[in-house]
Amino acid sequence: MAAPILSYEGLGLVQGSGWLFQDLDIYVGERDRLALIGRNGAGKTTLLKLLAGRIDPDKGKRVIVPGTHVVMLEQEPDFRPFATLMDFAIAAPNAPEEYEVAAIADQLGIDMSRTAASASGGERRRAALARALAQNPDVLLLDEPTNHLDLAAIDWLESWLARYTGAFVAISHDRTFLTRLTRQTLWLDRGSIRRKEIGFGGFEEWSDVVAAEEARAAQRLDSKLRLEAHWLERGVTARRKRNQGRLEKLKEMRATRAAMIGGPGVAKLGLANDDVRSKSVIVAEGVSKSFGDRTIIKNFDFRVQRGDRIGIVGANGAGKSTLLKLLTGEIEPDEGSITLAPTLDGIIIDQQRSLMSPDKTVRDILADGGDWVEVRGVKKHIQGYLKEFLFDPGVMEASVGALSGGERSRLLLAREFARESNLLVLDEPTNDLDLETLDLLQEVIADYAGTVLLVSHDRDFLDRTVTVTLGLDGSGKVDIVAGGYADWEAKRVKPNSVKAKAATAAAPPPPTARKKLSYKDQRDYDLLPSRIEAIEKEMAGIESELSDGSLFTRDNARFSALTAKLETLREEKAAAEDRWLELAEEVEALG
Repeated sequence: MAAPILSYEGLGLVQGSGWLFQDLDIYVGERDRLALIGRNGAGKTTLLKLLAGRIDPDKGKRVIVPGTHVVMLEQEPDFRPFATLMDFAIAAPNAPEEYEVAAIADQLGIDMSRTAASASGGERRRAALARALAQNPDVLLLDEPTNHLDLAAIDWLESWLARYTGAFVAISHDRTFLTRLTRQTLWLDRGSIRRKEIGFGGFEEWSDVVAAEEARAAQRLDSKLRLEAHWLERGVTARRKRNQGRLEKLKEMRATRAAMIGGPGVAKLGLANDDVRSKSVIVAEGVSKSFGDRTIIKNFDFRVQRGDRIGIVGANGAGKSTLLKLLTGEIEPDEGSITLAPTLDGIIIDQQRSLMSPDKTVRDILADGGDWVEVRGVKKHIQGYLKEFLFDPGVMEASVGALSGGERSRLLLAREFARESNLLVLDEPTNDLDLETLDLLQEVIADYAGTVLLVSHDRDFLDRTVTVTLGLDGSGKVDIVAGGYADWEAKRVKPNSVKAKAATAAAPPPPTARKKLSYKDQRDYDLLPSRIEAIEKEMAGIESELSDGSLFTRDNARFSALTAKLETLREEKAAAEDRWLELAEEVEALG
């Protein structure tokens, strides 16, 4: 191992009444590409600031090789003191020359003479990148570098970092970005840190191994409380295998939609079918929209079917928001028509997260100050519902203003998903969410019974979530592709291009499969679905009885017994689902 150029020994920092973390040993080698992983609130951004020397620890020693230039790209830099974006860029410590900033800004497509106050989030992010990269750092600390960037800018940044000869540490919710670029992983978890010489692509397997080891240790210590705390920490990620089952269902939905889209002749046949028409909730016919001399959407025909998950992608300014507003009826087309089913009842979760007062408590937001929240017509106790969204129930009395950005996003999701609706509109929903919360959001969307319209630059999220991708290239044309971002990109990439060859070279070999299931495995595979269905019915009955708000005071013993039974059934269901999915994977491999 090469000697580190930046390190901390015995690092500790107090936050509030206790240690955020202590006794951490961290090092960065001169060519390291580190992914920094951890849940919201774990202290990732704080750790980057400590590495950058921007804040002082309560204990520990920072060691840096003399002459090493460390630059940090903040998630939300302060533009207020500056008149223009260029003023901001050349005011940094060790500031680059204006021509150096301009060279990178030109590649990023950003006008640095733009006034800082009127600049969009994407323009500010580009300006901050231009400032950071133009400083020629030896160590680059990146806090959510892809936030507010469109796909073209993300591609450019990935190419720049692939050529970069220094070291970087990156915090990002963008799985594709981390998988493509990182070679080592730092995992900040419950006040301690682990390092593994693998990129983010191996993180999930590694974290599952660590989780299994911790569970076995907890069982040996007979510590039920520790197991429960561990489950809260690992929540959605521990259910990853069940998410694989949802991905199989998503593949089936995509195949169905691909048959409907087909070529032009096939599409027309499909649209003429009465069954297709009856399932349509949004119908666009000959839609065009322009602003001034610029055509945003031209001659667009599409039917959104009940239950579709529609992803909208494209560069900033290509017309994603315009298309979303057309499909939801917020604006009218210049030509053609948009017809919405009269029964559509939608909820919109925008990227501003502006719908919650910072003075209100979590209890106020979810239950109007009470103990019960109505989730799509079913009453649930607020403590149980908070656990479903990865909150410690103790957060009930916390004010919204005291929550992190990611926690506020998660709370907004919890509130909005509780509402009765059949159309869900999500505008950049992945901003400020950690990786486990992204897993949760994917799961909730997969289980949502209605139709979803989604604008996102998160490629992995789109691949795991949507059935149809609408891709805009800025010319007015809208590509309609069954599948996610990778399917849309594959349609655009020529077979002999460098990207296509790289994708082919990276394809893993087919797994070696055994000839058939054993008798016991085949029996479990056949019988488990009906057992899972029976468990779900029993759980529904218990949840219905628990929804009686007077039960707790009227018959506390009954309430406690039902609560315990419900938890047992949840565990039994989870185990049964995991077992069936393992067998389903084997069946698929047998092919």
